[in-house]
Amino acid sequence: MAGKDVVRPSSVRSAQIRAAALDLFTRSGYEATTMADLGAAVGMRGPSLYKHVASKQDVLEQIMTGTMEALLAAHRAAVATTADPVERLRRATEAHVRYHARHRLEAFVGNREIRSLTQPNRERVLGLRAEYERCFRDLIEAGLRAGRFQVESARLASYAILDLGMGVAVWFRDDGELTEDAVVWQFSQFALRIVGAS
Repeated sequence: MAGKDVVRPSSVRSAQIRAAALDLFTRSGYEATTMADLGAAVGMRGPSLYKHVASKQDVLEQIMTGTMEALLAAHRAAVATTADPVERLRRATEAHVRYHARHRLEAFVGNREIRSLTQPNRERVLGLRAEYERCFRDLIEAGLRAGRFQVESARLASYAILDLGMGVAVWFRDDGELTEDAVVWQFSQFALRIVGAS
């Protein structure tokens, strides 16, 4: 249809494989999951599955790299339209917490299975993680230079703020006591307190 994006079958199948892998890696762990398990979950036998993914390691790397790239993109979009250090950190924290509330399986697999990545995949993912942490540290350091934040270690403050979001992935539920927006707002306020925002 004119004006509509055409979704190729391979893209749909790749998304199904990724979703099944997320579920299996969360429930059983990467090591205990086999390619046969993955194929069965999407209704494919070995040869057909290998047309879409090279290996189980390839699927894990795609999940973890995709997660970090999504977080970096969300961060950049969040801070793009303001120069105010307090507002930039608030928006960045909101994007961070919201992503983890909506992508709990990705967060779980990302934290638990980093050990399962082989080189050069592990180095690539760790590099993206370091870049993401640096984004928060840069925001905090800018706020310190502007006299808007009061904190002894920008690095420790960035770790604490990142932990806020990652923790949300563990306990947040869509049908829980607090809405996503309520959690996102409150955690952004926690982040500003961590850095002593004024």
